[in-house]
Amino acid sequence: MAAITLHTASVSVLCKFLRNLGHLLLKAQADVAARGYDEQALVQFRLSPDMHPLRRQVFYACDISQMAVARVAGLSVSVAEPTENTLAELVGRIERTVAWLESVPAASVNGREAHEIVWTGGDGNARRMLAAAYVQFWTLPNVMFHITTSYNILRHNGVRLGKLDFLNGLDADPLVG
Repeated sequence: MAAITLHTASVSVLCKFLRNLGHLLLKAQADVAARGYDEQALVQFRLSPDMHPLRRQVFYACDISQMAVARVAGLSVSVAEPTENTLAELVGRIERTVAWLESVPAASVNGREAHEIVWTGGDGNARRMLAAAYVQFWTLPNVMFHITTSYNILRHNGVRLGKLDFLNGLDADPLVG
């Protein structure tokens, strides 16, 4: 079995689950069309008053992914303004994020495991971690939180999703082929 590289552990995983998030939103689009309700009710829905709505969950999943890979690779990145307001526009944001992530050469990420990452969190506090720990213990859990919250918002609102939609997206079986 091949060794897992930092690129594989970050970019590959982020792209896979962002694509799965896009799949969830496409299923939500079909649900809106089938049941005929207001799409904005879904896009603006929050599970709790102190949580962000679906659209923000998608922004965070995309933006955290892009900023993290840029930081690890030592690249500058300009995260797009959060202007998307429909499910189709949110899917487009995911697709653009995945395209950017896939454009980052593996050589820009691999070998930087011990590079110090310094950033200011949303709470205004400065943070620092080595790149490998930043990917493992900050980036991936953070992105998965926002994707899981998106899944839960959609399920709560009656979109027919299952665990395999979350895990596999459009892929029949990621372990085969």
